Amino acid sequence: MAKPDIHPTWYPESEVMCNGEVVMKVGSTRPEINVEVWSGNHPFYTGTQKMIDTEGRIDRFQKRYGNFSKGGNKKSEKKSDASKK
Repeated sequence: MAKPDIHPTWYPESEVMCNGEVVMKVGSTRPEINVEVWSGNHPFYTGTQKMIDTEGRIDRFQKRYGNFSKGGNKKSEKKSDASKK
């Protein structure tokens, strides 16, 4: 059993607010929680996220390392041939 008068008050139906709207209810030691971003308005979860290719970094990566799903890794092939002998 918890010791009296040392634990914060527990609110089992604490409201999580985003832009003035209640987005969910959770248990918390605070009666109201204000957030700026949650999964309902985050671009990653809503599908509106855009890939920004600054300075051609994605192209440079693909040129340097190529497509991994095609030819495979030559180093691992050499090791597997050596281990068979």
